[in-house]
Amino acid sequence: MEKQDVAQESGAPSFSTALGVWARIGFLSFGGPAAQIALMHRVLVDERKWLDEHQYLSALSFCMLLPGPEAMQLATYSGWRLHGVKGGLAAGLLFVAPGAVLVLALSLLYGAFGKAPPAEALFAGVKAAVLAIVLEALWRVSQRALGGWVDWLVAAAAFVAIFFLDLPFPLVVAAAAFGGYLRVSGSTGASAAPVPAPAVSFSQTLRTVALWLAIWIGPLLAVAAVFGSDHVLAQLAWFFSKLAVVTFGGAYAVLAYMAQEVVEGYGWLSAGEMLDGLGLAETTPGPLILVTEFVGYIAALRFGGGEPILMGLLGALVTLWATFAPCFLWIFVGAPYIEWLTGAPRLASALRTVTAAVVGVILNLSVWFALHVLFADVSEQALGPLRLFVPDLATVNWMTLFLSGLAVVLLVVLRRGIAMTLGICAGLALLSFYVAAA
Repeated sequence: MEKQDVAQESGAPSFSTALGVWARIGFLSFGGPAAQIALMHRVLVDERKWLDEHQYLSALSFCMLLPGPEAMQLATYSGWRLHGVKGGLAAGLLFVAPGAVLVLALSLLYGAFGKAPPAEALFAGVKAAVLAIVLEALWRVSQRALGGWVDWLVAAAAFVAIFFLDLPFPLVVAAAAFGGYLRVSGSTGASAAPVPAPAVSFSQTLRTVALWLAIWIGPLLAVAAVFGSDHVLAQLAWFFSKLAVVTFGGAYAVLAYMAQEVVEGYGWLSAGEMLDGLGLAETTPGPLILVTEFVGYIAALRFGGGEPILMGLLGALVTLWATFAPCFLWIFVGAPYIEWLTGAPRLASALRTVTAAVVGVILNLSVWFALHVLFADVSEQALGPLRLFVPDLATVNWMTLFLSGLAVVLLVVLRRGIAMTLGICAGLALLSFYVAAA
């Protein structure tokens, strides 16, 4: 594997020292991308001083332009900047590994006991807390992303396009990026200060692209060849590879698209089970997009044929590969171009507009989740070109509504952590179950 060398500062740590820090970050990366980005800033910039403020923020801006989990890709870039490709692999893999192991263990337990009444009660509390977590994420992202009336208009248009018009998520992102690119006039771009040239040759970039495309796609094509293109493992490989290319804006932005396809398109999980998977991913460190591992395990467990648990493990492995292998492609190809890309006015404008559209996408996710968490019966109806989700008000779950309100208070007012909020809501739901049974 060819290493794209970067200029290392005299104070760069040894690889073994960095390895310990990447492992520490991986085990402590609870709380979603905002908390993970803050954790890495404190460790890498403030404590270790391995990156300066400009390097860190430039890399963060670049990672937010990419599809996939921005915090994981930021960790990968940081490792690459210190120790090249082996550093990027170490940082990226250790960021994901602790959460992936825990999500797999929880998926095994869910596959075996998820339908037991006490477990269902426990996950009902988790769902209520997850709804509050998503709403809190919506508020946090909107404060950062919406700075003017154009941003508000973009967010509203993205929400209408997805929720009411059922337009594909990638189309909405592409339209936002194109519109943002055009927002910067030619004169602005021409008068901007020159940016440094990329620190890598074009031939090196092509070799890196070819290598990582082969690493990403080769094993998934082998899966399709062995099991057949119609097998659930091949379907998982295709769907999550496609998802890896369109997951702009982080996990919250793409979950609505993913959940609706998994539930309504493929029929692998129910809406409630999708929320259970999200709750499991929220309780573990690492990127929230690890919920794909849960989906892959349950889908292959049910529809893989053969030994169910073995199929489930293969499904989890396929989804992990399809989800995270592309992240290394994006970083190892794009890292030498970061200073050049983030200094381009048009690309910076495209990033800002995509971020505003992400607010509308998260709002869509919030409404869709809220309807399926709070109501047992939600029907889909057409009103001309519009798609409407209509809940049966008589099926509202008052206990879930109470727990969601409690979770909002814990997160927003009392500023408790995600793990504590999930634990309190799950514990109260389980207590309610046993009290009712008694």
